[in-house]
Amino acid sequence: MAGPLKTVFGLITGADSADVRPGEARNGAIHVVSLILTKTADALIDPKLVLSWLLTALGAPGAMIGALVPVREAGALLPQLALASRVEASPQRKRFWAAGTSVQGLAALGIAAAALLFSGAVAGGVIVTCLAVLAVARSASSVSYKDALSRTITKQRRGAITGLAASVASASVFGVGLLMAAGLFDVAVAPLAAIIAVAGGALLVAAGIFMRLREPEIENGNGKDDGSFAALVEPILSDAELRLLVASRAALAVTALAPPFIVMLTAASGRNALDQLGPLVMASTAASVLASYVWGRLSDRSSRQTLMAAGALGGAVFAVVSTLGLMWGGLGGALGAAAAIFAAQIAYEGVRAGRKLHLNDMAEDSFRARYTALSNTLIGVALLAGGMFGFAADKFGAAPVLLVFAVIASIGSVLAQGLDEVQKD
Repeated sequence: MAGPLKTVFGLITGADSADVRPGEARNGAIHVVSLILTKTADALIDPKLVLSWLLTALGAPGAMIGALVPVREAGALLPQLALASRVEASPQRKRFWAAGTSVQGLAALGIAAAALLFSGAVAGGVIVTCLAVLAVARSASSVSYKDALSRTITKQRRGAITGLAASVASASVFGVGLLMAAGLFDVAVAPLAAIIAVAGGALLVAAGIFMRLREPEIENGNGKDDGSFAALVEPILSDAELRLLVASRAALAVTALAPPFIVMLTAASGRNALDQLGPLVMASTAASVLASYVWGRLSDRSSRQTLMAAGALGGAVFAVVSTLGLMWGGLGGALGAAAAIFAAQIAYEGVRAGRKLHLNDMAEDSFRARYTALSNTLIGVALLAGGMFGFAADKFGAAPVLLVFAVIASIGSVLAQGLDEVQKD
């Protein structure tokens, strides 16, 4: 079995079979399968589309619907700094990832149950609470994953592993969107609750599979610091590379904020949100299918250049979409919105692949968890601040906001140019 696994691993990562470490191909398969399950589940519990529609159908208050994305994003990023020292103290990171993923699965099952059992404000309150639990659990998985990946997969092969998983997961979600768009999938509360329950089950299975990872036990090498808050934030003060990465990533975060503003530009006023759910899901996931693996392989060669290219692409896409919005007052309906989201998602996938690999490869093993936590916490604050663009769109329109996004993304691309080539040994 080791022979075929090594061959497949070599084809995926471009590695010579003779250079593959013992057990690395098996670990690669575990990473791919676990990530496919979790990434698919993430897309099926998407607060921007699925949960928003679900709460609307259940008659939940608008305030609860508006809280979904902030709760999900901030909950997954802000707690990471507090968790970093605990992760660093653990000899194996896979335990934190598996524990966090298990709790996410249970929280997803709670969301599904609430959708079936309650309605109105009660349903909204329970679902938002379960989402908050899911987000915090996700933060534990996020802060521990990069270490688990680095300890089990050799540098310059990691992007191919994560990129392949993202592409396969996106393909499965694309199929769900296709069923919606074709009218073959009954978009109603009960079927969506069933899909969310399946996502919860997938998370639980992924946690069990990931515990099979052959990760070496490494004792914490940070005995020289006391784990205090000052020690946790010290890297942002002393490491210029980390500061530049955070600054670039903060600017490139507009690639994550842009889709709702693109949708606002659509001229499909005669169609309701339900009709557009399928095409938009298809556009987003199709871009992920096509781009994730390619961006991952490019990041294995140079995460710096990946960030530069993705930022430049995002700037160009937002500039074009903004210009069309200003000239036409829209994007020509759902088809135009889907095309714009497709292009924007390709840029976003590049930013995500590049920034993950850059941080992963630049940080030493004993400090990677705190670098990840510190970076993500700061970006969580930036994303919360990015919520102010919604007020700007209400006053000035979505097109001017996207034009600002184009400028910010371009700045992020320029900042990334100053990063080191961390993939070079």
